[in-house]
Amino acid sequence: MTEIPEHIQRRSAEARAKAEGRPVEEVMAELQGEEAPPPAAEATAEPAAAAPAAAAPAGNGGVDMAALSDSTGVPEHILLRATRARAKADGLPDPTAGGAPTGGGTAVATAPAPLLTTTAPVGQMVPEGVRTQRLLTVVKAGAIQQVKREPTDKVSVWPHLLAIEFVALLVVSVVLIAMSIFIEAPLLEFANFNEQPNPSKAPWYFLGLQELLAYFDPMVAGVLIPTFGVIILMFIPYIDKTPSVRPSDRKLAIMIFTFFIVAAAILTIFGSFFRGPGFNFVFPWEDGIFFDDLLEILN
Repeated sequence: MTEIPEHIQRRSAEARAKAEGRPVEEVMAELQGEEAPPPAAEATAEPAAAAPAAAAPAGNGGVDMAALSDSTGVPEHILLRATRARAKADGLPDPTAGGAPTGGGTAVATAPAPLLTTTAPVGQMVPEGVRTQRLLTVVKAGAIQQVKREPTDKVSVWPHLLAIEFVALLVVSVVLIAMSIFIEAPLLEFANFNEQPNPSKAPWYFLGLQELLAYFDPMVAGVLIPTFGVIILMFIPYIDKTPSVRPSDRKLAIMIFTFFIVAAAILTIFGSFFRGPGFNFVFPWEDGIFFDDLLEILN
């Protein structure tokens, strides 16, 4: 059978003794299966019986507070304060004063209140209802998960973003209008069906698709490949779902987008500088650049 620790037995004995109004040592002996100690002799009013108690310090209920403080570790002033509070709660005179003065100036002796247990050993003589645990600190209880959202550096679209974009739009519009007024655009003559330029090239932003026509069927070069490229670009956010915005964490998305940008740039450069009469492959450093708009600008 597992032996119950002594401090748990004593706590249980103190609770039971308080409920039944019995001495703690008597209940402790019952729990340990030992014979109960004889009851303490009752104090009498005779001077001879009270003489042994005179050796103890007067005014503390017959208990040496200094010795009790050393044995229990509780400061002496706390023990005195607990004794006075218990006497006040029970409606008894202050046992630390030794007596209560009356109106005629005569001190009337009063019996000290039984606030301290006298049947327990000296190391366990503490005021009833007072525990000797020491409070280290008080920690304020808080939620494990913080539900309040931390403030972040965010601004509203209106007016912070849209105002800046609107100002930029006005500036660009003014610059373009000024350029169109003061700079003469190099326009070509009217189209002549009987005299077509050779090579006939599309504007530079369509030269990539025109370059594809040199390698594939018009259905493949003009419909399937552009549609496939746009669909792949649309699915990049669903292919790479990394929430981070750091380039080192978005390698897949950057690789896909870079592939399309490089492919479009290569096709546009080839169509602009490496295609001559009949849209044949030429070296621009040998036969020159065959681009009607560029030649017109240079002339």
